[in-house]
Amino acid sequence: MSLPYLLQDVQTQNIGYHRPPCRSVAMDNKRLRELLQNVQNGTKSVDEASKQLSSLSGILTDFSHLDTQRPLRTGHPEVIYGAGKTSEHIIHLLKQLHGFGQAGLVTRVATEKATSICEAIPSVIWHEMARVIHLPSTNEKTIQHPGTVSVICAGTSDLPVAEEASVILSALGHTVERHTDIGVAGIHRLLGRLELIRAADVLIVVAGMEGALPSVIAGMVNQPVIAVPTSVGYGANFEGLAALLGMLNACAEGISVVNIDNGFGAAMVASRILQVRK
Repeated sequence: MSLPYLLQDVQTQNIGYHRPPCRSVAMDNKRLRELLQNVQNGTKSVDEASKQLSSLSGILTDFSHLDTQRPLRTGHPEVIYGAGKTSEHIIHLLKQLHGFGQAGLVTRVATEKATSICEAIPSVIWHEMARVIHLPSTNEKTIQHPGTVSVICAGTSDLPVAEEASVILSALGHTVERHTDIGVAGIHRLLGRLELIRAADVLIVVAGMEGALPSVIAGMVNQPVIAVPTSVGYGANFEGLAALLGMLNACAEGISVVNIDNGFGAAMVASRILQVRK
């Protein structure tokens, strides 16, 4: 890294590392419409607009490449995987998103990191059970999407993964209904909520141990079922591998399976399904 980058903005960064200049500005749907309207009314030339659009590469730092164009491409905000990053890294990235008025999500954030982040950026929302930090957008209100997702949790020990899915979906503007502790060890608990579950548009089913719950539910509903194996269980559970294999080998149709403990991945699949169904 060149010396100017190392010396750049030492006092204002104040976090032990220093980023190169931004390679582009963030572009979301609002800014894209403004740009196109400027071309339409003649205040910006086609060549100027083309140059601006061709430089959409995000923000390059010495430790990351922040994707500020994700909302434009996918309709979803940038999501930061918090495990393995320092609180200083996360604070820096969230401040960049906040500067553009964009929303942001950080998953797998330990409580100690979350405390530092909340102190540095008071506008963030910390969801302790889900281990998720949500930075709301200051540029646009969160769009409320049609449709409902039921997040179904087999046991209380599976709650952190189920809450990760629920919080992510709520942050994306989806309606979420939670059904907790209705695993197959007491099938009457599931049957008592079956009508409520059938009223949802997409189901996320989170289970550890042998991972049987998604197969049971999928045999009684006509909605897509997204199965999430968790690492909850005794030794032969193999940290979620038994549940994962059970879900992959389910005999009921209409089940897709994400990785072990991946509530975030399940939430994004459910969101995409709802986006194309609206």
